Amino acid sequence: MSDERNRSDGHPENESDGNFIRNFIDQDLAAGLYRQVGTRFPPEPNGYLHIGHAKSICLNFGTALDYRGTCNLRFDDTNPVREETEYVDSIQADVNWLGFQWQGETRYASDYFERLYECAETLIKKGLAYVDDLSPDEVRAYRGTLTEAGRDSPWRDRPVAENLDLFRRMRAGDFPDGAKSLRARIDMASPNINMRDPALYRIRKARHHRTGDRWVIYPMYDYTHCVSDAIEGITHSLCTLEFEDHRPLYDWVLAALDWPAPRPRQIEFARLNLEYTIMSKRQLRQLVMDEKAGRHLNHPIEGWDDPRLPTLAALRRRGLTPEALRLFCERIGVAKRDSWIEYYWLEKAVRDDLNLKTPRVMAVLKPLKVVVENWPHGRSREFEAPYFPDEPDRELPGLKDKTRPLIFEREIFIEEDDFRPDPPKKFYRLGPGREVLLRWGFYLHCHEVVRPAEGRGLELRCTYSEEPRGFGAGPGGQPAVIHWVPAASSIPAEVRLYDRLFKTPRPKGDLARELNPDSLEICRQARLEPALKGLPAGRRVQFERLGYFIADEKLHRAETPTFNRIVALRDRRQ
Repeated sequence: MSDERNRSDGHPENESDGNFIRNFIDQDLAAGLYRQVGTRFPPEPNGYLHIGHAKSICLNFGTALDYRGTCNLRFDDTNPVREETEYVDSIQADVNWLGFQWQGETRYASDYFERLYECAETLIKKGLAYVDDLSPDEVRAYRGTLTEAGRDSPWRDRPVAENLDLFRRMRAGDFPDGAKSLRARIDMASPNINMRDPALYRIRKARHHRTGDRWVIYPMYDYTHCVSDAIEGITHSLCTLEFEDHRPLYDWVLAALDWPAPRPRQIEFARLNLEYTIMSKRQLRQLVMDEKAGRHLNHPIEGWDDPRLPTLAALRRRGLTPEALRLFCERIGVAKRDSWIEYYWLEKAVRDDLNLKTPRVMAVLKPLKVVVENWPHGRSREFEAPYFPDEPDRELPGLKDKTRPLIFEREIFIEEDDFRPDPPKKFYRLGPGREVLLRWGFYLHCHEVVRPAEGRGLELRCTYSEEPRGFGAGPGGQPAVIHWVPAASSIPAEVRLYDRLFKTPRPKGDLARELNPDSLEICRQARLEPALKGLPAGRRVQFERLGYFIADEKLHRAETPTFNRIVALRDRRQ
């Protein structure tokens, strides 16, 4: 990982003492606490991973690789109400797609349910846990506040034998949901609310996606987390910053169980907050599942892989590469304090990656018809254009040739935005009486604008020449260079221009007010140069002057091409 950390203004900056997590690990290894570094990535299988998880994946797996250690993939499947096998499969696919492989078989917290139960009985026998009859609302009321100590539950001092009996009856299903819970017996006056007799188990009579109906009580995350880490021999449990106040409980549970050394060490880092996105699973689920949220968009969210979302499935479909995401995570680094990262840094990583690997081609998204009147009817001419103009001899896997033919015809299409009937100042492209240079082709001079008639759009009447005629509008009379495609030989296509999902940099969760209604524009009349015929789904290209695009994995067909814009060519910092 990088030695950069994030400032609150969204810019990476160098950190003189290096990655603080590395410092902790180096100290632990130097002190002989551990022989080999072991990390883990512990997602909940209750949704799709997003770009914030990518940071955690790169950190956990990257740390293990750097120290020649191991990294486990362990699903925290302790809430059967919200978990599905679909999410398990998608998460494993996302980790593999990012380029990482976990140690051994996939692990699950449910693998340890029996061991976790035995440890809970151990805590009861030691007088460190008790069965409580308070309802969830009563528990909250008894817990106190940040300025007021909590109150002991009336059942806090139950005898050990009674607690054991009640806990075993909880497991047997003798009580309804919410009737009882198992709580740690710590300190209701602790300044850390997480230490005020936190719940260890709750009753939840729901079918589990792996264990079926075998269990009706399920362990809480804070209890499951540390015991699972210890069972697996994890040395460094890397968590996001919201778990910092939970670390005393992590350590307390293992100490209370007399877990043998070396015990895992929890280290917290700042989660990723990326501008113009949200990282809340609940809010992402609302966007995907709630039709009301979609009403605020011109084009509603299509699912978890909608390219406007920050889920890894969506980013993959949009066309981002795993290399670009790893580069982004490396550049933003690991920090100990919360901050916001400008969207610019993600787009820059994507451009820097794609610039090296995508062939250049031409497409016209909003076609404006041009009739070249001094070009003979029925005649065409081919120009050879390199896929990589700066490296014309470069070869790319999947491309048979280093160049592709461009076909010039009497009728061509140019981009609607490249023409103005009354050009404003500093508009250097085509207008009446002006000329431009067609990329890899001829000079084009406009002498007439044909206004729309019924059933027809605007057309330009132009002439071509092989040499400039001095009507360019650029500095010194130089003509601007624009892209084009032949009218008859070009390929009809649909091109989707994705933009940021939110119009405010730091959304606060008011989806109705903060969503960007124009986050997707669909160009249904786009035309592609002939060389793109038969391009397979998943192929990335640069449409010259327009940006980087990918043939959509779900919608693209050879006969009906569909492309998504991955990122524009120019930076946009706000």
